[in-house]
Amino acid sequence: MKERNILRVSIFTILFLNVINGFAQQAKTTEQPNIIIFLCDDLGYGDLSSYGHPFIKTPNIDKLAETGIKMTNFYSAAPVCSPSRVGLLTGRSPNRAGVYDFIPSPKKSEDLRNQVHLQKGEETLPAMLKTVGYETALVGKWHCSSLFNNPAQPQPDYFGFDHWFATHNNARPTHENPANFVRNGEKVGEIDGFSCQIVVDEAINWLKDKKGDNPFYLQVTFHEPHEPVASPKNLVDQYLPYSNGLAEAEFFANVANVDKAVGRLLKFIEENGDDNTIVIFTSDNGPETFTRYPGAKRTFGQTGGLKGRKLWTTEAGIRVPGIVNWIGKPMFTGTTDAVVSALDFLPTLAEITGAQLPNRELDGESFLPLLQTGEFKRSKPLLWGFYNALNEHKVVMRHGDYKILARLKNKGEYLPQIMNVYEGNETLVKSSQLTDFELYNLMEDQAETVSLVDQKPELFSEMKKLLEKEYSALLEGSHVWQKSE
Repeated sequence: MKERNILRVSIFTILFLNVINGFAQQAKTTEQPNIIIFLCDDLGYGDLSSYGHPFIKTPNIDKLAETGIKMTNFYSAAPVCSPSRVGLLTGRSPNRAGVYDFIPSPKKSEDLRNQVHLQKGEETLPAMLKTVGYETALVGKWHCSSLFNNPAQPQPDYFGFDHWFATHNNARPTHENPANFVRNGEKVGEIDGFSCQIVVDEAINWLKDKKGDNPFYLQVTFHEPHEPVASPKNLVDQYLPYSNGLAEAEFFANVANVDKAVGRLLKFIEENGDDNTIVIFTSDNGPETFTRYPGAKRTFGQTGGLKGRKLWTTEAGIRVPGIVNWIGKPMFTGTTDAVVSALDFLPTLAEITGAQLPNRELDGESFLPLLQTGEFKRSKPLLWGFYNALNEHKVVMRHGDYKILARLKNKGEYLPQIMNVYEGNETLVKSSQLTDFELYNLMEDQAETVSLVDQKPELFSEMKKLLEKEYSALLEGSHVWQKSE
């Protein structure tokens, strides 16, 4: 009898605790913010009117900045698309995942490029948020695997997206009437309209169909303004008087169309009673170079006075617009020069939502204090090891106000441009020495015009030592591809 009573008490206790835990979880869920990340493709630091563009009008994005935080020292995880996206998703240098460069379309012959992808062992932002009750969706560009919509490699659903409506890379044949979208593994076929508006249509429909009151994480990855550019005629006509020809007007209109798409989604959120949504707007890398390849005929992105462009490790390749707004909640508002990175999204959102951080080496850190007080001073240096850099300085680090750049040399020869690190070039990459340093105070010289290597020898020595330490650790943690993978 005594044992039976003990059993009854134990069962009652368990049931009671489960009920309490359920109420606690429900209360926690109602307090958690919805989250929207807008990610443009090849949008330059100077391509929004709030960041100084003289002609392009982006009132909806500008309003996000005016009522939230406009970041003037915000960085992408890489100066090109695929590794930048991988860094955002994982909070880690993309080198750790083995995605060093953009992932080209696979070739029929056996080739290393056929195997590069975000691997199963990587833990991602949407997967993390799902553990604390979030519903998740990706709409737009994926570009984190070489084999898209192919079971040979993990697809967006594996990495935590409940719903995905995406293309492998660019919208094809152009932004107008694209025919290469896939929805949850099923090809959609040609869709009337322009890509950014189609993507927002999908986002709105998903939100309408979403069941229950769980918070959501929505990643909106626009194709614009990456080529092949196509824009609505009415917008193109508006920008013709301000442009040097039709091609430039099409580019201006392309960015303006993104702004309209952002505005439509935010209006839907507002009209549906939202009072707790974090909205982040940024770009995957800097602007493309005009005519760098045959299809780049409408690439008129602005750098805002920064040096270089996409594929450069100078500022214009990696410093991009960064806006964050916590709609419905009190927050710091204004412009900040705090150094923030897309790598920081995962740890920041973990802290806000109560999610447990992945048990992995993270390179980002939480910038929640910036939202609360407007103050944030990062403790971790930002490091990029981009072996295909057009400006030849393949390793760079931002720490405090300063940035140091270095080339790589091996046995008297500079390291050639490399897309991936694999067993055939691992020794070459890892035995190369940092050399030909440049050092800049970005608070005084954001255009990187005057190197301080000789002017500030003590500072240079400190930064060089720190760079060598950080880069050595990154090399140790970087994935090396094997032929068997």
